[in-house]
Amino acid sequence: MKTKIALLGTGLMGAPMARRLLGAGFELTVWNRDQAKAVPLIADGARVAASAADAVKEASHVITMLTDGAVVESVLFESGAAEAMSRGATLVDMSSIRPSQARDHAVRLAKYGIAHLDAPVSGGTKGAEQATLAIMAGGDQPVFDAAKDLFKAMGRATRVGPSGAGQLAKLANQAIVAITIGAVAEATLLVSEGGGDLAAFRSALAGGFADSTILQLHGARMQTHEYEPGGRVSVQIKDLDNVLAEAAELDISLPLVEALRDRFLRLATDLGGGNLDHSALFIELLELNGRPATPRV
Repeated sequence: MKTKIALLGTGLMGAPMARRLLGAGFELTVWNRDQAKAVPLIADGARVAASAADAVKEASHVITMLTDGAVVESVLFESGAAEAMSRGATLVDMSSIRPSQARDHAVRLAKYGIAHLDAPVSGGTKGAEQATLAIMAGGDQPVFDAAKDLFKAMGRATRVGPSGAGQLAKLANQAIVAITIGAVAEATLLVSEGGGDLAAFRSALAGGFADSTILQLHGARMQTHEYEPGGRVSVQIKDLDNVLAEAAELDISLPLVEALRDRFLRLATDLGGGNLDHSALFIELLELNGRPATPRV
């Protein structure tokens, strides 16, 4: 089957991913619940479908980049997309959902003769724009191998195990991200309150053991108080809730994740920051310390 792609979900992440696929020469049909978010991709060469079911017809690979597991399930099994897919096609779910949901979707799609990969990503909107996403895939090796060219157009893909393993790796990734954002926020406040130069501080740590993309990118956002969303606080909360749900199923305790989930939740509910970038956790820390919401630069 010729590689013909349908992409369902053209939001903050889906749109730049679509442009990368088009730039790699793939034939692409896109669909979004709010069609206004899909229409701009026509200029890049995409076809915009009126429905998810229409989008997936004749596609060899269908990519979903949707809000959560419930939305993925609704689009696949309630809107008729799964029934409309070609037998022998592959569903590549790049949304961030629970591992148990991914495994359930794989079983249900197999009844239609459709293969499944759960392949969530890390790297944010910048990674999507630059095709440098880290892609964590779960599923059968031959199915993963057949999708390598598709993944290459968007970033670097690694198969980490059977169905659900990609989502489990993404949950672990989100735990690390949240905890690191918390650490960077506290370090930024410490240096700022002590009179240090924040830009020089990040430069001094560059290449060292404590350096990270989060320190350099989100540390700069905390310094300038610019929180245009790349990864929304609301999505971070959803992911951390999924981490804790998975931990409960495994009968393990993750105290750092729980603490950071509660702080992000406070940022969203008490401080109105649900639609800000997750680096805005710095606002919650400032408020906790009785400091003004705008940090010193």
